[in-house]
Parts: sequence; structure tokens; C-alpha cells
Amino acid sequence: MLRSISRTFSQRLYLRIWLAVVGGVAVLTLVVGWAWRTAAEQNALRIAPPAREVVLRDLQGRVVLQGTATRQPQHPSEGVLYQLQTTDGRTFELELEPRFQGRERMDRRERHERAAALRAPPPPQSLAFWTRPPFGFLWMLVLVGLAVALGVFPIIRRLMSRLEVLQRGVQRFGEGDLAARVPVQGHDEVADLSRQFNAAAGRIEALLRSHKSLLANASHELRSPLARIRMGMELMQDGVPSASARAEILRNIAELDQLVDEILLASRLDAREADVGSFEVVDLVGLAAEECARTGAELDAGNQPLEVHAVAKLLRRALRNLLENARRYSDGTVSVSLHLQGGMAEVRVCDQGPGVPAELRERIFEPFYRLPGASERAGGVGLGLALVRSIAGRHQGTVHCEGNPQGQGACFVLRLPITPLA
Repeated sequence: MLRSISRTFSQRLYLRIWLAVVGGVAVLTLVVGWAWRTAAEQNALRIAPPAREVVLRDLQGRVVLQGTATRQPQHPSEGVLYQLQTTDGRTFELELEPRFQGRERMDRRERHERAAALRAPPPPQSLAFWTRPPFGFLWMLVLVGLAVALGVFPIIRRLMSRLEVLQRGVQRFGEGDLAARVPVQGHDEVADLSRQFNAAAGRIEALLRSHKSLLANASHELRSPLARIRMGMELMQDGVPSASARAEILRNIAELDQLVDEILLASRLDAREADVGSFEVVDLVGLAAEECARTGAELDAGNQPLEVHAVAKLLRRALRNLLENARRYSDGTVSVSLHLQGGMAEVRVCDQGPGVPAELRERIFEPFYRLPGASERAGGVGLGLALVRSIAGRHQGTVHCEGNPQGQGACFVLRLPITPLA
């Protein structure tokens, strides 16, 4: 229970501020109450009460004693003491025990000695300065309030200093320092806000870096087909291209068109608010059968229908990119298998190529990244697998690469949430 309460206070900044203020007010109240009581007791001892007439009668109504009674000053814990001065000049004392129970009673002699010492009112200069009227108590309040304020200020200051650190970090980030981060301290709202800022700043920095890399790589990749087209135009004789030159120019134009299309699609997928098509129920088995027939891949779909809620053209593009990538690097058969596993539709595209080293199986999904030695191969600019991962993310799915369990080669596994059948 105590641990739960402690964790709650450590995770809530407003509770700690509230606790500091309440604690300060409580201390101020206790000190003021104590000062008030002490001042009242000393003033009561200093002020002599007036004398009162006293008549003592027996049961028959005869006057036994008559005179004046004066209350003698003494501490309330010692009881009440009256001095009776009769009309015939005799003096008596009437003593009432204190109301407090369980206290050890003082003997008569000690009480008389204390009462004698308190009978004469003390002069004002003998009292403590903070009890002297009329401004002593006000000075006491000022001093206590100042002490409480000085005690609470470091607590509030320590809590708010982290907000200032966060403010400076946000300011540096806003001024263009994309590497600016703020330290995360504690587990309260400020710490959570710092973590969220660091995560958002990291995503923004990665996005801008990705866009710069995309622009730089796209510019580089666009030069190659344009240079080949220019060279083919220069080699034409009498302005009439030969059949081979025409075929080369058309191939480069197709490559250029594919590159531009992939760059535009990658940009739209990165922008979450961009419209990439409407979601609908897609027959994954039928779509895979069409793409396998187009590329000559083998299909193992089993007997269970699989339907996913997806954008059909994007899903077709992802499967086509996987098949073209497998066909480009495979030395044998390309196989596609569909399975239902853990509430997800799993598409496995396996080839019999050289495979992918384990340490590079994540990097191949980066835009424009090619395996060492793959840049000389025909086709492909390094955007196909990056598009597959972006499409999978748009559909709340995943894609990864693993070794081919059937032997040499690689398997790309695309997992998508299924649509429950009615």
C-alpha cells in the first residue's frame, strides 16, 4: 500500500507540488498555534484578575466567612488558587486541583513557592520580544511565514527546473538543432513529456535524413538512364535510330519511368496523410495466384481462403516487388506459400539464390541499399524492398528476411492482419 502511494506521488508532479504547499501551510499553522497559545498563557499570567465578593454559609444559613477573593496568577497546569481576605482581617487560600488527569501532583510547598513568584505581574521588558504587545505577535507571524517560504521554495524550484531544461531543449530543436535531446529524470509527467519529445525529435530527424538520402540517391539514380538515353541519341546515324538503339532507349525510358514511379510512391507512403487508395476486402489467394502466373513462380495456398483488409493496388505492388526481387537473384525456382498463423496471413516468398547475410537482413529494406556486388546486376534501383516495408506498415503488418529452410537462398515473410469472415 505504502509502495503504491509512493509510486503514485513519484509519477504525479502536481501531487508533489500540492504536498509541498500543504506541508508548508501545516507547519505554519502549527507554529502559529503554538505561538498564539504561549502568548495567551503569558498574557494571562501577567494580567491580574479583579477581586470578587465571597460569602460562605453553613446549612442553617448562618454566615461563616465573608470577604473578597482574588485569583492568584499561576500556570493552568497547577490548578486554580484563590486568596480570601475576610472582613475581620483573616486570610485564607482556596486551592482547586487542575483538571488534567494522570499528572503527578506537586506538593503544597512547591505550589506556594510558584504562586508567590507569579503573584506580581512581570514587567513588559522581562517578556520575550515576540510576545510584547502590540506588534510582537505580528513579527512572529512574519518570521514563521518567511521560514516556511524558504523551506518550500527549494522543493518547488527543483521540480520546476526540469521544465526549464525541457524548454531549452525544445527551443534548440526549434532553432534547427535536430540532434537536441533532453535528459529524462524520474517517472512523472515531466519525464514522460521528455521521453515523448525525444521520440518525436528522433522520428523527425530520421524522416528528414531519409528525405535527404532519398533526394540524393534519386538524383544519382536518375543520371544513369538519362546518360544512356543521351548516348543512344548521339550514336544515331542521320537521326534515324537503329533497332538496337531504339530498344535500348525504350528500356532506359521504362527504367526511368519505374524509378520515378517508385520515388513518388515512397514519398506518398512516408506522408501518412497522403491518399494511397481505399481499403477493401482483398482475396489474398487470388491475388497471389495472378502474380505467380505472371512471373512463373510456384504457389502453395492450401485449402483455406485468406482475406485481408487492404488497398488492393498496394498489396499487389508489394507481392510483385517480392517476386521480382526473388526472380532477379534466384538461380532456380521461386515459390510462394500462404498460411494462417496467429491471426495473421503469412506470405512467404522463397528463392534459391545466394541468400542474404544475417547481418544485412535489416539493411536491405533501407531505400537505395544494395547488397555488395548487386549494383551491376540488371534491373532494380534499391527501392523495391523499402516499398514493401512501407506498404506492410500501412496495413499494420510486417516484413522480414530469413534464410531458406529448404536449402540455399532467402525467404521474405510478409505478415498481414486477416479480415474476419462473416
